[in-house]
Amino acid sequence: MTKITVLGATGFAGSSIAKEAASRGHEVTVVSRSAADLAGTRAVQGSVLDSAVLADALDGAEVVVGSLSPRGDMAGQVRGAYAKVAEQLAGADARLIIVGGFGSMLAEDGSRIADGPGFPDAFKAEAQELFSVLEALRAGEGVRWTYVSPAADFGSYIPDQTRRGEYRKGGDVPFFDADGKSAISGADFAIGVVDEIEAAAHVGEHISFAY
Repeated sequence: MTKITVLGATGFAGSSIAKEAASRGHEVTVVSRSAADLAGTRAVQGSVLDSAVLADALDGAEVVVGSLSPRGDMAGQVRGAYAKVAEQLAGADARLIIVGGFGSMLAEDGSRIADGPGFPDAFKAEAQELFSVLEALRAGEGVRWTYVSPAADFGSYIPDQTRRGEYRKGGDVPFFDADGKSAISGADFAIGVVDEIEAAAHVGEHISFAY
């Protein structure tokens, strides 16, 4: 059993990861501004920008999963929030797993997907903020981190949320299925993340999950 804290636990990715981790018998603490009601977890209500809330949430954690979304009043705040988390974890055995975005990944020519002509303008600021988190992790020292990107089609807006119990794991260049699609359900992405929590196979790496 691992003591896991999930930041942003009422979001699409965060709630899926918390549920998967709890179902495997891990001790899960969920943190959100609204009262999270996830079976088998301990809830900490409040903002991760509040130092007291963050200290309570991280107390005793062996793995911290960051699933914060840089939208609404968290726009422009996510990198700073993760910097505070990293500061508390620096030099410790605890690991930090960040749920990033598809835009942080690289095209075949090495350019960042979010900088490509086909990337939606509406999501560029969000993608840049999540990428800045990855840059900060790479530049920092003393934190055992893993940065995880989902497929292009990922989120509550995707109709097919079937739990297949399978996924493919890649690096920072995306792969596609036989139909040319990059997709994964919340449940199967969560399986991949919790598998990484348990295996610690990619510390200091940017990885991705898709079908």
